[in-house]
Amino acid sequence: MVAVIVAIVVIFGLIYFSQRQTGLVVVTSTYMDVSSMGALALINDNPDIAIIDVSPFYNDGHIPGAVWYYYGDGSLEEAIPDFDPMWTYLVYCHFDGPSRNGAQKLVDAGFENVYRLTDHFSGWVDAGYPVEY
Repeated sequence: MVAVIVAIVVIFGLIYFSQRQTGLVVVTSTYMDVSSMGALALINDNPDIAIIDVSPFYNDGHIPGAVWYYYGDGSLEEAIPDFDPMWTYLVYCHFDGPSRNGAQKLVDAGFENVYRLTDHFSGWVDAGYPVEY
């Protein structure tokens, strides 16, 4: 009986993965949440990282090296086709909504290494990490 169950699981697994590769099954993914401490480690460990500020407050201070694609004006959506899918992306804002939406836009476009700063820019500042103006 156990051998039959194992065989069924293996067969369904093979069918699933073969369909997944041919596009018959849509597998959705999501971004990964990371704290400020985790984001700092991610930045330090990844030379190919793009830090994306989707807030309207970029000029009031931002994470060093961040680029500004304000989520509310469509600039992020316009820029995504030019992004390198092999890079790692860290998306942040001052609020949950834009950072969640911005990170999900990247995932929806097919990017796999997408992170979202959960404690926002204020968490980064509160941790005493560097800020650019």
